[in-house]
Amino acid sequence: MPKADSVPSLEFMQVEAQGEVLVVTLDRADKRNALSAAFIEEIFDLFEWVRRADSVRAVVMRAEGSVFCAGLDLIEHHLEDRSATDFMYICRRWHAAFDAIQHCGKPVVGALNGAVVGGGLELASAFHIRVADPTTYFALPEGQRGIFTGGGATVRVAGLVGEARMIDMMLTGRVYSGEEAVSVGLCQYLTDGPSLDRAMEIARTAAQNPPLSNFAITSGIAHIGNMASADAFYAEAFIAGITNTQPASKERLASFMNKTAAKVLKS
Repeated sequence: MPKADSVPSLEFMQVEAQGEVLVVTLDRADKRNALSAAFIEEIFDLFEWVRRADSVRAVVMRAEGSVFCAGLDLIEHHLEDRSATDFMYICRRWHAAFDAIQHCGKPVVGALNGAVVGGGLELASAFHIRVADPTTYFALPEGQRGIFTGGGATVRVAGLVGEARMIDMMLTGRVYSGEEAVSVGLCQYLTDGPSLDRAMEIARTAAQNPPLSNFAITSGIAHIGNMASADAFYAEAFIAGITNTQPASKERLASFMNKTAAKVLKS
């Protein structure tokens, strides 16, 4: 695989390297960062680049404006008057784009704010870690819109909150926020102020891990979760065999043995 060169040309996102952490900003605030077909293609292209970029060790995704992401661009969808086949293809492109995030091999941390709804929640569910601020709320209003999730929620969001909670969210428009959102698994952290600072702290911490370890954690666990138990145990052993014998592991284990490694402390 050739090494990555320059960042792809982007219309709907801004990127900034802060050391080994790439900060990606959704930049369609006038449309509440709604995801058009072209926006989805940009996400796919960017994270394919991230996968190849040795200089990137972690990613933080944030949004411009008061809304993280309002989901599918419903106006575009209505005006396009797509056929069933056309929309199935759109769904598959969403799947490809969000797979590119989840399996880019680098930790991806979401700094969330405001609405994370519909397709915006599908996007956020592809992140490895989600940090919410006091304004953040999560919902799947597809039932009220007369539509159905198509960007992977039936797998990723149901995997976070469970099938019953997801059905409730879609049928009733139930909204989760604050500590309740943490308790059901929609996010892992809740901040008192802006989520970006905490997300950057998490990303910088994760970026210090060996790249192979981060690849194994962010990609391996998701794949193992889709396997039968006997296959999962075999895959776990295979991944551990490769990851736990890498040179970086040997160096860090030597530090542990010599009592020079950082201690595990309760925060």
